Amino acid sequence: MSERSWSFSDSMAQASEKAGGPVGLMRDLGIAKFTKVPDEITNWIEEQRSWRESVALADQSYHMTDHYVEGPDALELYKDFAVNSFENTEPGKAKQLVVANPNGKFIGDAIWFHLEEDKFLSVGGAAAHNWLQYQAETGDYDLEAEVQPRPVTMKEDPTYYRYQVQGPNAYDVMEEVADEPLPDLGFFNHTTISIQGHDVNILRHGMAGEAGYEFWGPYEEGEEIKEIFMSAGEEYDIRHLGAESYQTPNAILGWIPIVVPAIWDEGMEEYLEWLDVGDGLLSIGGSFESDDITDYYFTPTELGYGHIINFDHEFCGSDALEAEAGNPDRQKVTLVWDDDDVIDVFASLFREGPTKKFMRFPHPRASACHYDQVLNEDGERVGFSTDKSYIYNQREFLSLGVVDSELAEPGTEVTVLWGEPEDNDNDRVERHEMAEITATVAPAPYTEDSR
Repeated sequence: MSERSWSFSDSMAQASEKAGGPVGLMRDLGIAKFTKVPDEITNWIEEQRSWRESVALADQSYHMTDHYVEGPDALELYKDFAVNSFENTEPGKAKQLVVANPNGKFIGDAIWFHLEEDKFLSVGGAAAHNWLQYQAETGDYDLEAEVQPRPVTMKEDPTYYRYQVQGPNAYDVMEEVADEPLPDLGFFNHTTISIQGHDVNILRHGMAGEAGYEFWGPYEEGEEIKEIFMSAGEEYDIRHLGAESYQTPNAILGWIPIVVPAIWDEGMEEYLEWLDVGDGLLSIGGSFESDDITDYYFTPTELGYGHIINFDHEFCGSDALEAEAGNPDRQKVTLVWDDDDVIDVFASLFREGPTKKFMRFPHPRASACHYDQVLNEDGERVGFSTDKSYIYNQREFLSLGVVDSELAEPGTEVTVLWGEPEDNDNDRVERHEMAEITATVAPAPYTEDSR
């Protein structure tokens, strides 16, 4: 890897300038440590099977940032900078929070919890939280706000443990561990229950289209709570998901976990001076490469968030998003990769000559933000393939793509260009040649939602 021209004491603006631009700053950095959870607890295939056949427990305690906002103007902050409606919110409600820049381009998302009357918490990637924290500190709001970094990067323990159970037997396990009958929570509602004398916050949620709960409490109680669940789940063959299998349901659920945040736009210069590079740095990889950072941007609508965008109020980016509403240039899809073409990537390892870029199953990833080119039958770029995984339950390799709307019809065939440019400088990527892989467009989410 080439010598770095910037330092972690720089602002994002300073680091971008020293690197020759934001793409030069982020291209080929590799990936940071995702979590403290091992890649496999038992075996990633059996772990994937558990969310479909029995019950899976996922440890989410280490890889997300938390944003705490409290005060009389807290809700006004969200109304000003999130695309969501907050008209009917009350303590006990949750939603997927999405924020955009003034031009309607996607910055980030998180899961948002209404805790008390003027007290809120959101949990997710850093991009949305950094933007909201900046607005909280520089705007005219009567509130207090704080971002807790990803615990995997911290020397001290996180504030909370955060777990999730999902799968057809998730409710049975929850019933067994709870000290009283489970409340009849609707989807994306949360409350507090008692589990063997411990107060535990639970959110009605799920992943991979299967029913489930997310739950959290004081970190020092986490190991005991985990053991309670693992013991209760033994009769259902519960599996603790490792870091690799945990990340793979995204391909089924249709959620693209991370893309380049649209923060290098005109009018955001002061934000880039405020933002520490270490708090906002991501890496870019894949077969697509451009010197223009805006080529990596999406809108919330293109990422599938059109159903939560609500124009009952003015918010940052609302004018641009309202103009796009109902007629986006691109749409989110699932791309089902051709079996034989995927097999040929592995077969190249047993032939003389150049090999194809290795696919490390089940979740091949060498950069945080992955952009592989999607081509039409004439070889023209018509979109991008992003997060991808092999899913044992489907016996298929899937990726989430954003493609031109005229090619988003299920059954359409496209080509994914798999590999990295020849001048790639990512130490996690070996020398290889590009591979063209046929893929078939399918809906996103890919499977029926049973949550």
